Amino acid sequence: MGNDTTRDRVLGLIASAGPITASTLAVELGVTPAGVRRHLGALSDSGLIEEHEPPGQHVRGRGRPAKSYVATTEGQQSLATAYTSVAVDAMTFMREHGQLEEFVEAKSLELEHALAAVVPADAPMSERVAALSSALADRGFATSVRPGPGGYTVQLCQGHCPIQSIAEEAPEWCEAETRAFSRVLDVHVQRLSTLAGGAHVCTTTIPVASAAAKEG
Repeated sequence: MGNDTTRDRVLGLIASAGPITASTLAVELGVTPAGVRRHLGALSDSGLIEEHEPPGQHVRGRGRPAKSYVATTEGQQSLATAYTSVAVDAMTFMREHGQLEEFVEAKSLELEHALAAVVPADAPMSERVAALSSALADRGFATSVRPGPGGYTVQLCQGHCPIQSIAEEAPEWCEAETRAFSRVLDVHVQRLSTLAGGAHVCTTTIPVASAAAKEG
């Protein structure tokens, strides 16, 4: 196993289980103590990890506990980038093996069920869209709702997409997400733009006037 791969494993375990000592890292990863110390030195020099100082712990010398390490903000971001790269590769692999459509549809259904649980089925459309926006915001999509021309529609805007890199590789994600919105709201919606497609925001137009007339 290459040094870079092992270093990523060391950083990943520190990020998920830190504060953690060098000896525990060695045991968990099956790496020699000397090897762990080498990786710890490199990660520390890169600013990806730092030594953990317990509150009120100022004792130095023989009575001092073994050093333990935590990931810095830069370290967490570095891991996120690495995980995204693997996820994008996974999308390519599944497409090549004819598995992407089934996977995306399954994840879309998961999203639909989660959203349907918090979007009231019998409320006015404006309230349902607001609930949808709030639920998406809780999932990291940075959403807002804007009135459309003439008051016949609203625009659901997503200023951030947690899976943008994946969607850029697999636009099927955006299409499946749009279908999920339609099913949750029980109305036809139209995706006008996406972050994955190069726009500065994902914009979905949702009719409210026709829905109001239907409800009336």
